[in-house]
Amino acid sequence: MVPSVGGAPEHFDAIVVGSGFGGSVTAARLAEAGWSVCVLERGKAYPPTTFPRSPLAMKRNFWDPSEGLHGMFDFWSFSGIDALCASGLGGGSLIYANVFLRKDERWFVKEDLAKGGYEDWPVTRADLDPHYDEVERRIGVQRFPLDQSPYDQTPKVLAYREAAERLGLDWLLAPLAVTFANDGSQAVPGEPIREAEPNLHGRTRTTCQMCGECDIGCNYGSKNTLDYNYLTYASRAGAELRTLCEVRSFEPAEGGGYTVHYVHHDPASPEGQPVDTSALGLQRIGCKHLILSAGTLGTSWLMLRNRAALPGLSDQLGLGFSGNGDLLTFAVRAKRENVERKQVAREIEPGIGPVITSAIRMPDELEGGEGRGFYLEDAGFPQFGGWMLEMLEEPEAIAKTLPKFAHYVWSLIHGQRHSEVGDLASALLGNCDLSSGLLPLLGMGRDIPGGKMSLQEGSLELDWSKDGRSAPYFDRVRKLSREVAAELGADFLDNPIWHVNRVITVHSLGGCRMGRSAREGVVDPFGRVFGHPGLHIADGSVMPGPVGANPSLTIAALADRFADAILDEGKGPS
Repeated sequence: MVPSVGGAPEHFDAIVVGSGFGGSVTAARLAEAGWSVCVLERGKAYPPTTFPRSPLAMKRNFWDPSEGLHGMFDFWSFSGIDALCASGLGGGSLIYANVFLRKDERWFVKEDLAKGGYEDWPVTRADLDPHYDEVERRIGVQRFPLDQSPYDQTPKVLAYREAAERLGLDWLLAPLAVTFANDGSQAVPGEPIREAEPNLHGRTRTTCQMCGECDIGCNYGSKNTLDYNYLTYASRAGAELRTLCEVRSFEPAEGGGYTVHYVHHDPASPEGQPVDTSALGLQRIGCKHLILSAGTLGTSWLMLRNRAALPGLSDQLGLGFSGNGDLLTFAVRAKRENVERKQVAREIEPGIGPVITSAIRMPDELEGGEGRGFYLEDAGFPQFGGWMLEMLEEPEAIAKTLPKFAHYVWSLIHGQRHSEVGDLASALLGNCDLSSGLLPLLGMGRDIPGGKMSLQEGSLELDWSKDGRSAPYFDRVRKLSREVAAELGADFLDNPIWHVNRVITVHSLGGCRMGRSAREGVVDPFGRVFGHPGLHIADGSVMPGPVGANPSLTIAALADRFADAILDEGKGPS
């Protein structure tokens, strides 16, 4: 890094905007090669035990600096779709469900965009396989140890596997970026994780505690989030990690490289009190290489907002949005037959285990199936969510318990004593079949990337509808979800927002898609923005279409490939 001299901004070889799967991998690779690197992350760091759990803390755990909120969850709302993103050191890895599936080689489709095609991948599975290998090694991937006690008694996984087998479907335990066991050791919940070197937080982590809290931040450090691997590697190699720094604009600098303008947020701003974020002082830094990794929505917004400073930018900017086919539905009140062939409540216990453990893979027309392929994964939620569900049933439980409670009170009035009243206390909790018999089903796959992002009065807008070209895909996901629910003896429940013509995605993709030329995409197959040397994009926005599987691993693998290209340009540290 070159410090600020005479009013000139400090200068780095590379500035990375965002610390998700694209930014963290790129920052580590460049820093390890000896480059001076600065990572600008708008959110906070979250060491173990710092993820909110109380109602008041969760209320504050959203991202809206204009309202004094500097939390982790960032909701975007558009005309037909809502999107959930993360804000924090480690990006989406803080709230994702840990699944590390590779994109199927047959799903790297090549369609003619000029003749009505929707996606054309300029890379192949063979191109990415070495990078998949490297990312898996450095992040650490394990499968749920279903063959070991106590994991072999996890109701959710067993029930989902049984339903898939009865339907004759392809079921698999998903590779997860979770530590269930230390190398060479038996899997045991809550054991200290052995790390070769301390993580950047300097905190002890423990193996998976099976609490279902992956999506709201793992307070045990069991998830192999990016702050425990790539960001630690980057920091150890000398990269500067600056949190609460939000990039507003950038432009090419005289003589090459880029000048970046950002603001620093004050986390002490009173929650709920309006803050004029436009009045925050801009800070400047310079770089030879600028890597945008602010996520699909963040990067697309930055590119659209700064378009005037980038003459000749591809007119493909903003096109090709996909929600990766995300669709959340529910199997509710699962039942089974007992030995007397009566229907009784079935235990699913979605709060036990990681949020996602296994998946059903549905082939598509590219491999002899029908329609567009997808995965349907067993999902879960934190165990305290079960208590919230039981509140819905508590009035009925109290009503059923009234006669027994009245008898107990009558006995006390007449001088009778009961030393054990556990049955009465238990009855007050009802039958718990709503909380224990519910299984969220998360579908994702090859929807059609037909969404278009644009800028309107400075805000990001998205033209997308679930009833558009992807309607047959969503119908197919819902059909399988119904079939799985039926096999579980459960009722099928759509996500309520489905009925108001909306879906929610946690896997926004596209907007700065890859292409072989500026006529096809915003960046080339190595993440370089066409016509603007030194400007790179490494996040989900470069996807030419849906990944199909959970996209985190593919984003990281592409970033590893892009880092090779940056280093191979022969433009070493300045």
